[in-house]
Amino acid sequence: MNGRQFTQLVLLSAVWGGSFPLIRVAAPAFGPVAMACLRCALAALVLSAIMRWTRQAWPAREHWRSLTGLGILTLVVPFVLYNWAGLVLPAGYSAVLNATAPMFGVLAGVMLAQERFTPSKGVGCVLGLLGVTLLLSLGPVNPGLDVVLAALACVVAAACYGFGAIFMKRATLAHHALPASAVVHLTSALVLVPAAAATAPSQAVGMPALLALLVLGAVTSGFTYWISMRLMRDIPASASTSSAFLIPLFGVTWGALFLGEPLTAGMLPGVLFILMASALLTGFNPIKAFGRGKR
Repeated sequence: MNGRQFTQLVLLSAVWGGSFPLIRVAAPAFGPVAMACLRCALAALVLSAIMRWTRQAWPAREHWRSLTGLGILTLVVPFVLYNWAGLVLPAGYSAVLNATAPMFGVLAGVMLAQERFTPSKGVGCVLGLLGVTLLLSLGPVNPGLDVVLAALACVVAAACYGFGAIFMKRATLAHHALPASAVVHLTSALVLVPAAAATAPSQAVGMPALLALLVLGAVTSGFTYWISMRLMRDIPASASTSSAFLIPLFGVTWGALFLGEPLTAGMLPGVLFILMASALLTGFNPIKAFGRGKR
């Protein structure tokens, strides 16, 4: 990974970190499923407009089934889970738990015989579990059953991202990033329509929630998904998930600045353990990577 690619990952992390406070604003108004559906639909609309402007064609119909599966793994399931968790957990918690995605990315590589399991990766798995436990037990939120279930939902969503990175990498080798991203979001929205219609909000939605949804759909979903697929063509799948290292920093910061969420010293051990686990599992060193890119 060179310096330019690392810079792109940092920018993606800043944008994705901002999605967690936005989820906290929009999820109570729209509900987890309807919000996920609208977010995917908005992203598909933005991406299809860019496709029309750049005169790119849609992928052949025979590829839509595999792209639909990719959407279910990387959009439908994690969006609904993070939206549901956003009803309970502070944005910073969800952002930190998202940092477990690289662990699952490496585990997926091992299971699919694309990476070798090493002692350092085993230690990383243990540290990751300890980090999640410490975050829940020492953070400012009382670890009741609803909090534990919401945290588990975040971990499952992160696992979807980790495993999905392998299949996203394969998709970038078979398709252009922009049309593939558009199909993934379009089919994900269609998959969610029945459940979204059954759980749509009955009350009027306020302007803050509408604006949050607009940014989530147009920016943190559509545009950044496209950019991440372009980047993934050039770097390993496990390295692409390393953006999750920085998402907690931005997620916690944006949550504190815009939502007034508390920052406590008790959160630090859990955050450090999760980040150390991700580093051990991926072998990613941003300092070395950025240094190589500058030479």
